[in-house]
Amino acid sequence: MRGMANKIENESLIHKSYLFEVRRLQLRTSAGEVIHRDVVRHPGAAIVVPVLDDGSIVMIHNYRYAADGYLWELPCGTLDNGEDPLDCAVRELKEETGYSAPKSNFTKLGKSFSCPGYDDEIVHSYLATGLTHGAQQLEDYEDITVEVMSDAKVRRMIADSEIVDAKSIAALTVYWLQQNDSI
Repeated sequence: MRGMANKIENESLIHKSYLFEVRRLQLRTSAGEVIHRDVVRHPGAAIVVPVLDDGSIVMIHNYRYAADGYLWELPCGTLDNGEDPLDCAVRELKEETGYSAPKSNFTKLGKSFSCPGYDDEIVHSYLATGLTHGAQQLEDYEDITVEVMSDAKVRRMIADSEIVDAKSIAALTVYWLQQNDSI
């Protein structure tokens, strides 16, 4: 039989950045032991699976400082203070790819925790269809190129570990599972 979950007794701020907070939790275990864990408190994010009329997928090649290199990803961004995830998805698609679609062309795929061992970020996933192409609206610090890829190429790139961004893999997997009639 599983024990009761650990109970948070105290939470204190260790670091506050422009994007997230790092908090130290004091937990009481089901056995009565006091333990400490650090957690990143994150506002959440929205990721978009942009699919063109021919079934191809709009991917981005994005420089990521933590990875010290470029990663193939889906467009994604952090929720602004109190922002609705759908509004974030619409905004990030346009900014990062130049593609856009009305809100009615966005379908919620689901949500996932990015790394619940130390982070409370929830990533909201959307499918966007009926896309029209326009110009990117990148921030000064962003280094992103856009490439339209066939569905088969994206699948191969994941299988070959060319796409290693977990949030993109998760969103694409849900998209593909929902396309399968057996679900």
